[in-house]
Amino acid sequence: MDALDVARWQFGVTTVYHFLFVPLTIGLSVLVAILQTMWHRTGNERYLKLTKFYGKLFLINFAMGVVTGIVQEFQFGMNWSDYSRFVGDVFGAPLAIEALVAFFLESTFIGLWIFGWDRLPKRAHLASIWAAAIGTNLSAYFILAANSFMQNPVGYRINPDSGRAELTDFPAVLTNKVALITFPHTLAGSFLVAGSLIVAVGLWHVIRNRDSADTGAYRFATKFGSWVVLVASAAVLFTGDIQGKIMTDVQPMKMAAAEGLYTTESPASFSVLTIGSLDGSREVFALKIPYLLSYLGTGDPHGTVHGINDLQAQYATQYGAGSYTPIIPVTYWSFRFMIAFGMAAGAIALLVLWSQRKGRTPSSRWLLRAGLAMPVLPLLANSFGWIFTEMGRQPWIVFGEMLTRNGVSRSVSLAEVLTSFTAFTLIYATLAVIEVKLLLRYAKAGVPDVSEQPPTDDTDDAERPLAFAY
Repeated sequence: MDALDVARWQFGVTTVYHFLFVPLTIGLSVLVAILQTMWHRTGNERYLKLTKFYGKLFLINFAMGVVTGIVQEFQFGMNWSDYSRFVGDVFGAPLAIEALVAFFLESTFIGLWIFGWDRLPKRAHLASIWAAAIGTNLSAYFILAANSFMQNPVGYRINPDSGRAELTDFPAVLTNKVALITFPHTLAGSFLVAGSLIVAVGLWHVIRNRDSADTGAYRFATKFGSWVVLVASAAVLFTGDIQGKIMTDVQPMKMAAAEGLYTTESPASFSVLTIGSLDGSREVFALKIPYLLSYLGTGDPHGTVHGINDLQAQYATQYGAGSYTPIIPVTYWSFRFMIAFGMAAGAIALLVLWSQRKGRTPSSRWLLRAGLAMPVLPLLANSFGWIFTEMGRQPWIVFGEMLTRNGVSRSVSLAEVLTSFTAFTLIYATLAVIEVKLLLRYAKAGVPDVSEQPPTDDTDDAERPLAFAY
């Protein structure tokens, strides 16, 4: 073990931990805005209760996401300074815009939304949550554009004197075809997580507090969340199909590793289960579906999909001697876990809707247990999806331009990285306990009392002072 290994583990753990908060923040920001819009248009108190209820869970999660995201970005300069030096001119541009524009928009209007209840005009207050949601999604896009450059470098040139990547076409970076499909795929996954949380909390109250005066609000929440999950599941499948075709084009080794495909095939079969040799060089046993991989990868059931061994020989000739193969079991199984956990969440959403058909009230304890597991399933799907995305790119930190081993800080010792890794892991474990306890505490508390809310019309908006209470 050396500094490179620990630095990779630290960044991997930090990224996966941070992304436990990101999809919930992205999805809930929009869903809470939708709920408030429904209250604004109808005046129905039920929607106001749900807005404040799930809005509180959104704010808890948002605060945790900000803290972990800041730590993640600091690692670029601390553990990966050679990478930052090489690609900073390109990578830094979308991240700077994300911080100066998207995050500023997001955090400012979240503050207005928090402190603006009963103080801001109703339409202005509604606009503030929508502005925050837009900022959250813009933030995601700029970060994904930066990451997509690592997957498929575009809009740059290598300076022959400095050896650095220099930005030549910023619009090309923002319209990278990997970013254009990764963004909607990530959004769909985020709504899958947020919808699952809404279902889980609503279902718990429907079953455990069926005689509550707010049962109607919780029943609506479970239906609303279930439909969000189903629509998001369909969007995940659709965007994932497109993403697979683009991945086959720009990163054929990743697709081959995802399928355990060792030799080039035309047509290529989709692997349901493949067992490879210990050295990862050949297939020992496989259960496959004919033609499916060719269609998923190329759109043609007879299309050619290149195999691991053939691509390894090609890359060795193109980039020099060395291994250009990712860890096959990691990419193979993370790809399948991503799909399986996402589909499981969709299946539970169907069961929840079925249990409430024709006005029925669900009562099954097994359904309650499944519903409580719902938020965890898409979180696992998102995590395994990112593990697959980043591990499948290895050994490249910037595909075709820089190997991961060349991006680590040369001045950082094993002891220094190990110390920070241990400290951050312990801190994150503590924050995870706090996050879960806070979410459980406020989720169990139920929807708030809003009986003393102001009237729903906006006739006196112009006369209300723009005051804030802290």
